[in-house]
Amino acid sequence: MGTALVYHEDMTATRLLWDDPECEIECPERLTAALDGLRQRGLEERCLCLSACEASEEELGLVHRNLCSFLPVLLVACLLICSPEYIALVQKTQTLDKEELHALSKQYDAVYFHPPFLLSSGKPATWDKQVRTQAQLGHSGTQDTFHCARLAAGAALQLVDAVLTGAVHNGLALVRPPGHHSQRAAANGFCVFNNVAIAAKHAKQKYGLQRILIVDWDVHHGQGIQYIFNDDPSVLYFSWHRYEHGSFWPFLPESDADAVGQGRGQGFTVNLPWNQFDPELVLVSAGFDSAIGDPEGQMQATPECFAHLTQLLQVLAGGRICAVLEGGYHLESLAQSVCMMVQTLLGDPTPPLLGLMVPCQSALESIQSVQTAQAPHWTSLQQNVAPVLSSNTHSPEERSLPLLGESPTGTVAEDSLSPLLDRLCLHPAPPICTAVASTVPGAALCLPPGVLHQEGSVLREETEAWARLHKSRFQDEDLATLGKILCLLDGIMDGQIRNGIATTTALATAATLDVLIQRCLARRAQRVLCVALGQLDRPLDLADDGRRILWLNIQGKEAAIRSMFHFSTPLPQTSGGFLSLILGLVLPLAYGFQPDMVLMALGPAHGLQNAQAALLAAMLRSPVGGRILAVVEEESILLLARSLAQALHGETPPSLGPFSKASPEEIQALMFLKARLEARWKLLQVAAPPP
Repeated sequence: MGTALVYHEDMTATRLLWDDPECEIECPERLTAALDGLRQRGLEERCLCLSACEASEEELGLVHRNLCSFLPVLLVACLLICSPEYIALVQKTQTLDKEELHALSKQYDAVYFHPPFLLSSGKPATWDKQVRTQAQLGHSGTQDTFHCARLAAGAALQLVDAVLTGAVHNGLALVRPPGHHSQRAAANGFCVFNNVAIAAKHAKQKYGLQRILIVDWDVHHGQGIQYIFNDDPSVLYFSWHRYEHGSFWPFLPESDADAVGQGRGQGFTVNLPWNQFDPELVLVSAGFDSAIGDPEGQMQATPECFAHLTQLLQVLAGGRICAVLEGGYHLESLAQSVCMMVQTLLGDPTPPLLGLMVPCQSALESIQSVQTAQAPHWTSLQQNVAPVLSSNTHSPEERSLPLLGESPTGTVAEDSLSPLLDRLCLHPAPPICTAVASTVPGAALCLPPGVLHQEGSVLREETEAWARLHKSRFQDEDLATLGKILCLLDGIMDGQIRNGIATTTALATAATLDVLIQRCLARRAQRVLCVALGQLDRPLDLADDGRRILWLNIQGKEAAIRSMFHFSTPLPQTSGGFLSLILGLVLPLAYGFQPDMVLMALGPAHGLQNAQAALLAAMLRSPVGGRILAVVEEESILLLARSLAQALHGETPPSLGPFSKASPEEIQALMFLKARLEARWKLLQVAAPPP
């Protein structure tokens, strides 16, 4: 299975025909820029490309059924619109001339309609004239808004079908017009039909899904989706957007954190996903207007941010992700962001995030507001101790950054944007994705396709030199394996191999890990993250060395802190506790540390199950750009090799199984560490709460 890309050139046909500064940014070039970017980087050819088909009126009717009662009666009569139903109203725009379309568009907030073809008189062409004009211009269909909006909704439906039938694993629908502002009986904010909402209704009706997660990261609140599923507990709508206490479009009080849904849907609208929900499908309203340079959002999200957001979602719903384009109005930034998302959907590692990893005060306040509003509806949040906010949460040098290159008029200066986008090169994938250095034959490990069994080794003399400090731990066979592991590490650090798995004997695991750390430092790695599970204590002779090593040991029965760069915590025995450990401690530490290399060691008595090891490896890929070497003691390798290799290779890790709440002891251990570490590791202040 792979990644689908759904698109149709007819969706580039509609454009604004009159002067409207608010609407002019929603232009055909948005799609062509994104598609050109995918082609230039060789990403389109790696996808299964599907040509979008129109959604039927019955499919549109899954959402858009209510009467358009707010439309003035005189205007309806004037425009000779016979049916009051919204779908019929949009369809009727095919018969209106430019002036009539302009008048109708003004009845909505930030919307424009485009006719099929216009004659020089400004009147819509007859059907025969349209067909002749299409042939002359090479168009496969009409240019009107109704056709393009049906294609956009249809593309979302095709993507859902492809994912839920197993034809592909995930995908992106490149569409316009966007959809998440559209309501049952009203166009709004460039949106005509609510593409994602229609897709969710379709997935429920055709495939019987009972839990669908919609993640909306457009900079504007998708109030249309929220209204449609406000009382539906089978759809969890999670939106984070710019709000500014109601002063940012769409200027709605229901965009605030205290809007949690109604009736049976209370707690299923989240305005800021809990793993407790365990979705069967993830739909993404993928707006990119919070990206650098966007004139609408005026925010600073770099394109690689969207790769990391996508990566975090891939562990949900078995990786079944259907993303549908929403906003994004700076063409270069939009194209880069789309490429980053598709690259991640394809399984490539995410590029590391750059810059200071410190949350701003307003982010902490927003998250705390969401926790407070949602706690009555989610037991996972009832167990959490929310962060305490104060005026001295940050030191002056850690305050949030101003809007990028913002001018007095609120626009973003191009000269400040270009250098940032220029650095975001999408490097080609290494020749080898994942390699395994092991004395166990590759056939016995049941490795997935594309994983190499490492045969190369460094010179024997070099291996012995590195092993000299631990000579008593290495037998002859161990030295031969160590030589292969060092060769594998060199390949990862040189960029020839993305990541790898190595096996050692139980006796040699700790010594091997020590040698690997020293090798990383000798090769000028600035920061090495070691996540050690089981009976693997930090080497006594390992100097702090300028805080270049962050050591997290998961073992024992009690949490302990030796220093801000050396601590341990028990391995949780519940699925909720394990998720809390990863989301609430490991990931915030990894992102805050910004390592060049991750060493994940599973020593004697590590206690990890197959799915847990795969999930940990999958999540650690993001902060380090995929550069991970997993060292596993040989007694466990036959059970863990395939799942580990699949996770490192970019595939979705297996499910942890039925959800079980974190125990009081697991919560206590996590909160003990967070309380004492968050002064140094600021991202712990916004970490996920214990389920």
